[in-house]
Amino acid sequence: MPQLNFHERTLANGLAVVSAQDQTNPTVAIQVWYHVGSKDDPQGRSGFAHLFEHMMFKSTRNMKAEMMDRLTEDIGGFDNAFTNDDTTVYYEVVPCNYLETLLWAEADRLSGLNVDEPNFNSERDVVKEEFRQSVLAPPFGRFEHLLQQKSFLVHPYKRPTIGSIEDLDAALLADVQAFHRAFYRPDNATLVVVGDFDQQQLDGWVDKYLAPIPKPKAPLPRVSVREPERKGEARFIDYGPNVPLPAVGITYLTPAATSPDAEALRVAQVVLSVGESSRLYHSLVYEQQIAQSAEASANLLEDASFFLVSGIAASGKKPEDVEAALLAEVKKMQDRPVSAAELDKAINQIVTSQLLERETNSGKALALGAARVLLGDPNRVNTDLARLQAVTASDVQRVMQKYFTKDNRVVLYYLNQSSKPELKQ
Repeated sequence: MPQLNFHERTLANGLAVVSAQDQTNPTVAIQVWYHVGSKDDPQGRSGFAHLFEHMMFKSTRNMKAEMMDRLTEDIGGFDNAFTNDDTTVYYEVVPCNYLETLLWAEADRLSGLNVDEPNFNSERDVVKEEFRQSVLAPPFGRFEHLLQQKSFLVHPYKRPTIGSIEDLDAALLADVQAFHRAFYRPDNATLVVVGDFDQQQLDGWVDKYLAPIPKPKAPLPRVSVREPERKGEARFIDYGPNVPLPAVGITYLTPAATSPDAEALRVAQVVLSVGESSRLYHSLVYEQQIAQSAEASANLLEDASFFLVSGIAASGKKPEDVEAALLAEVKKMQDRPVSAAELDKAINQIVTSQLLERETNSGKALALGAARVLLGDPNRVNTDLARLQAVTASDVQRVMQKYFTKDNRVVLYYLNQSSKPELKQ
């Protein structure tokens, strides 16, 4: 993996700045990572982190609503944002001669966002509609939603990022303003800049626009809840009105993204699920024709993670058939090591994906931001390849045996509403 030469510093107000120069094209990627995600949503107010992903594009002290779009799209660039369990990230890619303008704009919306009733009401409606489109409307939208909810007992990861309509309806402007004060502050943010710029000039602009933003005196709220170990298998059945075929999801609690086992779990995911030659597809879809689709996901998070294997039944097949087939593939990986060819292929697929990501300034910035905020060290962009390439077949077998146990298992069946047993009178 080509090494990323980066510069890192932290301002007096707590803002972390990570920058990497790349003069191969005259553009620059700007990202601001806020260390706040859906796990930080207040109790009974799920969806707040996601709500602010939208609100940060509204009016500020010096900008009209959607002005960030005009500052980027009107000059041939682009901007957007995303929220997950642990972070909220805002990003732009623009011609390099607009870097100063965008740094000013990011400083303005950090320090001067208008968290008022009109902005709150309009974006709450947008998020509620997004919930309807992504969770309620698709046949398996609630299935994916429920899998995370059922995978955690006490940790706020059990609240999916998108939130809920009920919690959003119950929210008051004062709740939203308190959330904004708590998390949108310089000591909870990391600025990442990658592209064609002069380092001394960048430092000067950062000092001019971002350094004067005061650091609040109140301590940063942090989630201290720890998810307990599972003590036995838990099973759930849920029903939906527009479910065409039964779906089965099985999750296992796994350690945080910083764990030494993370790389082996990533390799296990690829062996099980990436491509038509992967084990789940080849066995469940192609050979046995038990499922119309099957997948695995490592879901590596900051505090605790969960590994998912799931399948949607083929026509005429029962959820019990899908569950048995999924568990059989898990057991095969526990009983004997993956082949050398499978291991090499999986590692090469992950490496290729990372190389493709780093072909762009935006991809480099994403890698640096994730390493700095979620892994605690931006230099992980330069060392994680060695960790990955050191994974052995016995490592994969070991993590499968360690975490993929019956006592560490949650099983969810998702069925059509018509199959729900009627309550006896």
